[in-house]
Amino acid sequence: MSEPIIGIDLGTTNSLVAICDESGPRILTDLSGQRLIPSAVRYEFSPEGVRTRVGARAKLEANQHARTTVLGVKRLMGRSLRDAAPDLPFLSYTVEAGDRETVRVRIPGPDRDLVLSPEEVSAQVLSHLKAQAEGALGRTVSKAVVTVPAYFDDAQRQATKVAGRLAGLDVVRIVPEPTAAALAYGLGLERAKAANSRAARTVVVYDFGGGTFDVSILRLTPGEMEGDRSFYEVLATAGDTRLGGDDIDFLLAEQIKCGIAAKLGQSDKEELPPEVRRSLVALAEDVKKRLSAGETASIRIDLGISGSYERTFTRAEFEAMIATIVGRTIECCKAALRDAHDKLDGERPDAVIMVGGSTRIPSVRARVRECFGLEPYTAIDPDEVVALGAAVQAAVLSGAHAGSLLLDVIPLSLGVETAGGAVAKLIMRNSAVPARATEMFSTGSDHQTGFKLAVYQGEREMARDCRFLGEFHLRGMPPMPAGIPQLEVTFAIDANGVLEVSAHERRSGRRASMQVVPNHGLTGDEVSRIERDSLANAREDMLRHRVADLIVNAKLDLKWIGERFAKFSDRLDAEYRAELTRKISTLTEFVERASKDYACIDANAFYEAKQSLDAASVRLQEISIAASLRDE
Repeated sequence: MSEPIIGIDLGTTNSLVAICDESGPRILTDLSGQRLIPSAVRYEFSPEGVRTRVGARAKLEANQHARTTVLGVKRLMGRSLRDAAPDLPFLSYTVEAGDRETVRVRIPGPDRDLVLSPEEVSAQVLSHLKAQAEGALGRTVSKAVVTVPAYFDDAQRQATKVAGRLAGLDVVRIVPEPTAAALAYGLGLERAKAANSRAARTVVVYDFGGGTFDVSILRLTPGEMEGDRSFYEVLATAGDTRLGGDDIDFLLAEQIKCGIAAKLGQSDKEELPPEVRRSLVALAEDVKKRLSAGETASIRIDLGISGSYERTFTRAEFEAMIATIVGRTIECCKAALRDAHDKLDGERPDAVIMVGGSTRIPSVRARVRECFGLEPYTAIDPDEVVALGAAVQAAVLSGAHAGSLLLDVIPLSLGVETAGGAVAKLIMRNSAVPARATEMFSTGSDHQTGFKLAVYQGEREMARDCRFLGEFHLRGMPPMPAGIPQLEVTFAIDANGVLEVSAHERRSGRRASMQVVPNHGLTGDEVSRIERDSLANAREDMLRHRVADLIVNAKLDLKWIGERFAKFSDRLDAEYRAELTRKISTLTEFVERASKDYACIDANAFYEAKQSLDAASVRLQEISIAASLRDE
């Protein structure tokens, strides 16, 4: 049996993991049957070290642990501190600048703070999903297809691959979220075997998630014969990686904050404590959900001696409030339609697939209906469709499903800076990937012995208006008059949309190349260091984890057994009472010593002492149960 490849939707708000086998794609649940796993990570400090809690409980208790719980980290992936600035007033945790202006998250600890990259935080979510999949499948998983917003740039895509690597996953393919949704939709068409199921269909995927917005227009062409490959061709894509449901939450939170400030007679510009910021955003999210289902949503906040703040939001008020945000998504839709115009040849799309939790807002669906003249397709759960599509692509790559060939595109043009600060674009946006392009350049000065190649991504003509991805130098050329050197620059983009740049000076034979390490991501050395640290400390970390678990479980045993021993000791014979006393004392000593220094403990002996007390206490438990039945 081939190794399974899982599909992961690593979301801003929630994440999911799925698998696709002969029965089709399905979401893999955790032990409690939960499908959606909140993308929340809490860091807990103890004498035994730092532990993480991921998912529902971390989000549920985020208000109490605001400074040590990280939510929405996807919006920080591959970004600079300046990129993240608009979000900072609404984040409960500290964000600061790291090397090369990279974003870092600071978690305060009792002795020292933890400083983490967004990739390291995301790796905790991916590790949780990996373990969840292994539990559901009953086997080890090491490969995954991970989805990203279609408008993620090269820095953000590379950051996602790094997060997978840190989680122990080989990310075999990165798939844009709208494309994954189309894969799930297309598989449904194939399985339906309708009369026209062999006809090509053009679909729009409108993906309005927690942190990002994307729209993609795709042509789905089923195979001519049963068993033939289907083709999924992305015709155009547009979007905004800083536009999502979080922005709606922040807008509502700001409204509530201003209302409270007015009630208290304070300035609404005053910075709030992290716990209050987190509570306001959580309350705003709840109001948004209630207004998506009903006409009104009322809130009441106790302000202590100042009374309370009460407000009822109406759906009409809410829709007017978010009209600009929704309008920005519609402008992206119109841009994608313009880009795909020639390929559509005047035809109207056949379907509009709604993806992401924010598409449940009635006014969003109304604006989409108005824009495309089509009733939005919502038969597939908008929260799950991306993960299901990722699982379909994973099954294709693993050989478990032979149905599809995916022809994706890059969202933004790529080029190099030329003399005067302009950008020469080598690969244009909406070009199909994998892609390759070569351009010839020369020197602008006599006797120049090197080139500096600065790589940019964007649609503007000047480098200062585009996103800088990285640079490298070609050195050691013989001095020649200006215009004589022949520099051949090649851009190659793989199926994941990750860029590699190479340069060859033909006359001298000098060469240089690099896989672009974005200015706002982790370098290869940093990733290697994190991995080395993980391996170097693996044995110690495992010991800490085991001893910590033993302390917790032993304390519970000592409590339960101690209570029963105190109550029924007079009914025990002297020998048995002495045996229990001795074993309780031994386990208590292990707990006390381990709590002071985990390294001084023989974990096996600790475990044996616990098991020995558990076994010896069986007769005591029986006496306790008998007494309980007699109602003593």
